[in-house]
Amino acid sequence: MSHPALTPPEAARWARRAGLALPADRHAAVAATADHIHSVVSVLRELDFRDTPPALAYRAAVAKETHDAAV
Repeated sequence: MSHPALTPPEAARWARRAGLALPADRHAAVAATADHIHSVVSVLRELDFRDTPPALAYRAAVAKETHDAAV
């Protein structure tokens, strides 16, 4: 499902609503970044994670650290 692109003036308006000071020269970059993030999240929402166990089922391996006294 596509969405209309966020325009620079809309990005500025959302920044103001959030209480962020957004310089005028950043409006277009922020709008483009927000559109990119939205497109990535849209793809992630379409993935089927039904057979994937919850994150609590995994344990992170702790790497053994080596310390070099010469550093």
